[in-house]
Amino acid sequence: MFEKYPDEVSVPELCKMLGGISKKLAYKMLAKGEIFSVRVDRSYKIPKVSVIAYLTGNKLSDKNKTA
Repeated sequence: MFEKYPDEVSVPELCKMLGGISKKLAYKMLAKGEIFSVRVDRSYKIPKVSVIAYLTGNKLSDKNKTA
């Protein structure tokens, strides 16, 4: 799933992965913690596995979180 994307995606890539959602909605999802991410300075680092976990309905355990 999502082979063409790198292991760590950006917010615009996240929007594409989720079917073209708006950046505003993506930032809300990240802020709520619906998709695991790490904020570095003014940008988000989003592991691809956290997007896949969100789409499949699986929660990432602390062991599975990467970044």
